[in-house]
Amino acid sequence: MSAQRMSNADAAWLHMDRPTNLMVVNALLVFEEPVDADRVKEILRSRLVEPFPRFRQLVIEPRLGVGVPSWEDDPNFDLDLHVHHLALPAPGDKRALEELVSDLIASPLDRRKPLWDWYLVDGFGGGMAMVVRIHHCIADGIALSRVLLSLTDTHADAGIAPPRDGAGRGRLGSIAAPVKAGAGLVQAGIHEGIEILTHPSAELPALASRGTADAATLAKLLLTGSDAKTVLSAKPRVARRVTWSERIPLDDLKAIGHATGTTVNDVLTAAMTGALRRYLLGRDSLVDEIRTMVPYNLRPLDEPLPRELGNRFGLVYLTLPVGIADPAERLAEVHRRMDAIKHSREGGLSYAILEAVGLTPHQIEQRLLDVFTQKTSAVLSNTLGLREPVYFAGSKIAGVVPWVPAAGTIGMGIDMMSYNGGVTVSLQVDAGLIPDPETIIADYEREVETLRQLKPAKPPTREKRATAAHPTKPATREKRATAAPAVARAKRAARPASPSAPRANTRSPSYDEISERAYFISLQEGGGEDVANWLRAERELATA
Repeated sequence: MSAQRMSNADAAWLHMDRPTNLMVVNALLVFEEPVDADRVKEILRSRLVEPFPRFRQLVIEPRLGVGVPSWEDDPNFDLDLHVHHLALPAPGDKRALEELVSDLIASPLDRRKPLWDWYLVDGFGGGMAMVVRIHHCIADGIALSRVLLSLTDTHADAGIAPPRDGAGRGRLGSIAAPVKAGAGLVQAGIHEGIEILTHPSAELPALASRGTADAATLAKLLLTGSDAKTVLSAKPRVARRVTWSERIPLDDLKAIGHATGTTVNDVLTAAMTGALRRYLLGRDSLVDEIRTMVPYNLRPLDEPLPRELGNRFGLVYLTLPVGIADPAERLAEVHRRMDAIKHSREGGLSYAILEAVGLTPHQIEQRLLDVFTQKTSAVLSNTLGLREPVYFAGSKIAGVVPWVPAAGTIGMGIDMMSYNGGVTVSLQVDAGLIPDPETIIADYEREVETLRQLKPAKPPTREKRATAAHPTKPATREKRATAAPAVARAKRAARPASPSAPRANTRSPSYDEISERAYFISLQEGGGEDVANWLRAERELATA
């Protein structure tokens, strides 16, 4: 096969690699029994390497470092160089596995061979663990989830070969498996109330033609300042630490969401926000909010994956209100912010920016990518798994733990993985910034328990529902006069703040709130189509 040009976005993720932050997607598979190594290799050969060329191809950089890298078949490809067998040191518990995975994910992949590795780890409890490492330039996390799920079966005695198509065994069957896996993820998301941020595909072609709003969004992506300085935002180092939570039943999370009028994602994010609040508070580093970067899927889950895979996602900013002490208020605010980013244009525009960045020389590319990563303290991702357990090489997968890579100067990656009726939250962190990530996980589990104790929101009474359905007579002059001050206060609260308005004696508005108010002010002043007017209003608000 002749050389195939790498896409611009994939090149951007390839060149994000740094010793302190490797662009590798890592995952842990846990089994309650040993798994046959020869069967594992045969499944990887028939369901991974043969149908998806990237797993048998090398990355070739352009001469003189100018241009985009290419993919070329590895003439010396050897599956045995990618599948490794290790023994977990005694006592073979979670702590020992954490230390092993921490060492593995801090090690770069060997660029002299295709960019992936698969580790079989004996001695974890009474069973086995597997550590999967795949470079981000091959595919994004959502696509890789579908590929890995296509390696599994719904029952233990399935054969090794990929599923059959109508004409028998072959490539079509191999490619069809990720489609089925994607459809399964869609159904799991609908059933369990877990959302993946995804942009309606029909809107993508129109992204570049939305005028003022897109100009404002682009300015926000590029001109947002650095995140608040905390113990989470120092310069990262090479050593990493990983950990993960106990499995929390989805039914418990859905019950919290039902009681509070929120989603499972809201509950998970609010619990992590509370855990980070506790961590910052305990280290005298608490601020009003910290900003995270959230992957935003741009690829429909029910459509076939291309054989070349690749990256089709953008990034959006989500600020976590760690300054809010009350758990109920914090959950409500997280719900509001999560709902806002579902309709954001940032995802599509950030993907377009990454496409452009991928064309630049390597040194310039690194600096441009820092523009994004310096604005956030963590990457926050949701990985959607299947509702029912699946089997790999004849053995049931008891648990799945993914670790989203951080980028540039970001020192923390947070992932929330649903599988088989439960959710596991995982952290991979800079060991110098956060030497004790297990304390964050412990506080996260405490926060979930706190949210479980919240009282359900009371539904409106029969009288209130009847009043809402059948309005009463207009208010008398006396009642209108009595209500007027309250109405005026509500209108003032709802109206965008003017640059000259006095500051209320409350918490300082976030950057996103200032940005939104400034945009509406620029519209009211007739300069909404000019980003300069929008930025001027923002500066005036920020200094007011």
